[in-house]
Amino acid sequence: MSRNPRRIQLTPAYVLHHHPYRDTSRILEVLTREHGRLSLFAKGVRGPRAKLAALVQPFRLLLVSWTGRGEAPQLTGAESGERDAGLPSRALLPGFYLNELVLKLTTRHDPLPALFDAYREAIAGLRADATPERALRLFEKRLLDVIGYGLDLAVVDPGEWYQFRPSQGLFLAVADAPGAVSGASLLALGREELNDQRALEDSRRILRAAIGELLEGRELASRTVARAVARGEHRSSIWRSEERRVGKECRS
Repeated sequence: MSRNPRRIQLTPAYVLHHHPYRDTSRILEVLTREHGRLSLFAKGVRGPRAKLAALVQPFRLLLVSWTGRGEAPQLTGAESGERDAGLPSRALLPGFYLNELVLKLTTRHDPLPALFDAYREAIAGLRADATPERALRLFEKRLLDVIGYGLDLAVVDPGEWYQFRPSQGLFLAVADAPGAVSGASLLALGREELNDQRALEDSRRILRAAIGELLEGRELASRTVARAVARGEHRSSIWRSEERRVGKECRS
C-alpha cells in the first residue's frame, strides 16, 4: 500500500455514514485502519450508471483508494474486502448504533487500529448472532478502552455491588441501589466473558452510563428509532429524519 500522503491505495475501511452531494456524488464518512476516521468525496456514485453505488455501503469491509489532502480527499476506487456483504435486516439498527458511537466519540485523522479491529469483530458478531447484545457490549467496552476512558476494574470484588458515577468512577453500593451492578458481572466484562443474561444486563447498565457521560447529552438517532419502533411507529420514516440529522452533524 502506498504511504504517499497525497495518494492512498487500497486501505481497509468501513463506510459509517454517507450523504448526498450535488446530483451524482456523495460525502462518505469512513473508518480506516491506518488513517482513522475521515471524510471522502465520492464523485459519481449516485444514479443508475454509478458503478460503485452498491459497493460503498455501510457494514461492508472495503479496500478504498483516494487522492488529495484536506478535509475531504477524493475517492478514486473501492473494492470488496470480504465475501460477506452487509448485515441482515435484524442487525441493521444495532449496526447503525455502532456507527454513531464511532462518529460521535472519535476525532478525524486519528489512527486507531485496535478500534478498527474491534469494529470489524463487532460487525461479524452482528452478522452471525441472532441476538446483538454480546457484540454491542464488547464493542462499547473496547471503544472506551481505546479512546482512553476504559473502566477501572482492577479492584472490583465479585461479592460486592457497585454504582458508576460520572467523572468519578465505580463506588460500592447496596444491591437494590438505583443502577447497581454486581462485581461478578464487572469482572466478567473485564475478561470479556459475557456468557449469561445477568452479566449482559449489568454490563449494559454500566457501559451506557459511561458512554452517556462522554456524549454530554447528545441524543443517538439509533436510540430514537429503537424507542419509536417499540411504540409501534414505522421505522423507515423516523429513520430518514434521524439520518438527515446525523448527516448535518457529520458536516459540522
